Amino acid sequence: MITQTIDYQDGETLLEGFLAHKDTAIPKPAVIVAHDWSGRREFACKAAERIAAMGYVGFALDMYGKGIFGRDGDIEGNGALMGPLASDRALLRQRINAALQAVRNLPQVDASRIAAMGFCFGGMCVLELARSGADVKGVISIHGIFAKGHVANEKITAKVLCLHGHDDPMVPPDQVLAFEREMTEAKVDWQVHVYGGTMHAFTNPVANNPDFGTVYKEIAANRAYQSIANFLEELF
Repeated sequence: MITQTIDYQDGETLLEGFLAHKDTAIPKPAVIVAHDWSGRREFACKAAERIAAMGYVGFALDMYGKGIFGRDGDIEGNGALMGPLASDRALLRQRINAALQAVRNLPQVDASRIAAMGFCFGGMCVLELARSGADVKGVISIHGIFAKGHVANEKITAKVLCLHGHDDPMVPPDQVLAFEREMTEAKVDWQVHVYGGTMHAFTNPVANNPDFGTVYKEIAANRAYQSIANFLEELF
């Protein structure tokens, strides 16, 4: 497997993505990986490598800026990093679309076959990518935030898969129902897989804060990655 960092721009903001792929002369489908609120750290990069192991190109994007990272368990600091983008969905859409354009330009990538997946805050990001009308095959939210911002949706062409823990305190059932209505009214090909007895951040092995609602659950993580593999096979 080949891995490298890739610099790209969103306007004047310098960003640094992480590319993972198997050596090949033939361009392959790509999956953009959007990180959680702590930034493009090891967890997102390992997810990109896992995508590459499936035979695709994995690209862990950067929503914050080159060299800007949070820390595990730093609720206040990570929230300060995420907040400006979560509250300004136009800026968030611009930032993730910059990553999409960077991936389209990579020689390893078949630009006609791109999907995106994201964890927690990254789930919000990929759902906003779909809401922006971006030309991607599909998006996958993994314990992501479903709530809309104040920016109107463009026509959603991507297929949508959401992998959600029923006991996630950050995404209560009424938010799930509102999202399902939103997707249905937009005539989107959507799926929501709900895992019982499962909280937020269930795919992250370091998540262990029941009071905050973030707890790793291996069986749910395994089921989620199987669903991801099936969805990507369907898309590509």
